Amino acid sequence: MSQQLGTLEDLPEECRAAMTEAGVAPLWPMMRNVLPHGAPNPVTKPGYWNYDAIRPLLIQAGDLTPVEKAERRVLVLSDPGRGAGAMQATASIYLGLQLLLPGETAPAHVHTPSAVRIVVEGKGGFTVVDGEKLPMEEGDLVLTPGGEWHDHGHEGSEPVVWLDALDLPLFVYLEGSYAEEGPLQSQRNRPDASQVEYLSSGLAPVRRPGESARKYPMMRYPWGRTEQALRQMAAYTDGPIELDYVNPETGEAVLPTMGFTAMMIGARDTLEPVLKSSSAAFHVIKGSGHVTINGETLTYGPKDTFTAPVFANMSFSAADETFMVRVHDRPLQEKLGYYEERAR
Repeated sequence: MSQQLGTLEDLPEECRAAMTEAGVAPLWPMMRNVLPHGAPNPVTKPGYWNYDAIRPLLIQAGDLTPVEKAERRVLVLSDPGRGAGAMQATASIYLGLQLLLPGETAPAHVHTPSAVRIVVEGKGGFTVVDGEKLPMEEGDLVLTPGGEWHDHGHEGSEPVVWLDALDLPLFVYLEGSYAEEGPLQSQRNRPDASQVEYLSSGLAPVRRPGESARKYPMMRYPWGRTEQALRQMAAYTDGPIELDYVNPETGEAVLPTMGFTAMMIGARDTLEPVLKSSSAAFHVIKGSGHVTINGETLTYGPKDTFTAPVFANMSFSAADETFMVRVHDRPLQEKLGYYEERAR
């Protein structure tokens, strides 16, 4: 394959003008931009958001902007490679920190992108999805899949904050992103499915002939059970301690385009994962330490968030016991048939 391709300037000005008039352009001067050799050339840069620095800004936003004027009171985490205000944390993942104050209600709506909430702090918050009331406790992962009505409320006494992770950039790119609003949902008088049908791993409700489970049968993944499972796995496993969040009926990723993986790194342990074609965001539930991403070293602490582009060279060094949730686009890449891992 040729390494040196012709440039636009190689063409006579008259020829270039005629192409522009005809609404066409030569491929070869642009080919390396869209088909670089060997590996992608991502726009995404490693990002880092310190929760202690952002929290006062969230609280100030709560003082200045009533939820009725915001609909969703969120500070967007913008990819440094795209600049402040970018609605992307990576090419395919949107992140934002959302605040709900005591007594507030975020109105019901439904939209084409899918969202997951990772609860950062506070008690008394809840999300209602398709009539199912989902408590929001620190570390919990709560789904609001695309096409499902949802609203938020707060019955506690302190601010509740969660991290929103959406596949919004995909829908914006496809020009398929939109939302509809509606009245608050009637809540079913029963606990959510994580406390009833799917209380224990490996068990699912019996189905009658012809009866099938809901597309998203379990909307809440309590952190307490996740941490317990990670600790149990760590007691009997050498190497990385990771557990994927999955649909309990199918074993597949919880959403079509985004995956979520719980991670544990022991105190003073190190981790050097293989290079992955998926981009990722990491939210720290507990712990502190250092992470190096493509030569850039960041210091993380509890409730912080950081991102890594595709094929990022990463290494973790935990100062103390660390628990994280990794958000990634592996499910999308596998559906497109190109997910890849490479040795370091």
